[in-house]
Amino acid sequence: MTIQVLNGANLGRLGLREPEKYGTTTYAELVELVESAAAQLGLQVQVRQTDDEGQLLRWVYEATDAGSPIVINPGGWSHTSVVLHDALAATRAPVLEVHLTNIHRREEFRHFSYVSRVAEGVIAGLGVDGYLLALRWLAARDHR
Repeated sequence: MTIQVLNGANLGRLGLREPEKYGTTTYAELVELVESAAAQLGLQVQVRQTDDEGQLLRWVYEATDAGSPIVINPGGWSHTSVVLHDALAATRAPVLEVHLTNIHRREEFRHFSYVSRVAEGVIAGLGVDGYLLALRWLAARDHR
C-alpha cells in the first residue's frame, strides 16, 4: 500500500514564499526528505502537489478507492473547502493533516480547519518535520 502525501495550493512555492513563516526548504527538498524518511521506515509514498482543488479531490478519491492512508497539507483549502472535507470524510484509511506553521497562532481565519474535523490527527507548527512525524505514526500502526 502506498501512503499518499498530498499538498495543496502554494506548497510548490516552498523556500520562495514567505520563508520567514514557511522555512527555506524547497518543495523538491521536501519531496526528497519525505521519500527518504519513508524508505527508512519501510513505507511506500507518493508525494504530490497541486494548485488545482479539483486535482486534489481526484487524488483523495484515488486514495480512498485504494484504501491508502493520506498525509495532507491542504494549505488554505483547510479553511475554505467543505468539498475537501466531504471527500476526506469518505476515506477508510487514516488521514493526517499537516501544517508547516501553527495555524492557531496565526490569523483568526486560519484557526478553523474543515480537514481537522475528519483527520485522525493534526500536526501543526513543526515545519517539514510534521511530515516525518506523520509517517512515523503511520509506520507504528502498520497501515501498509
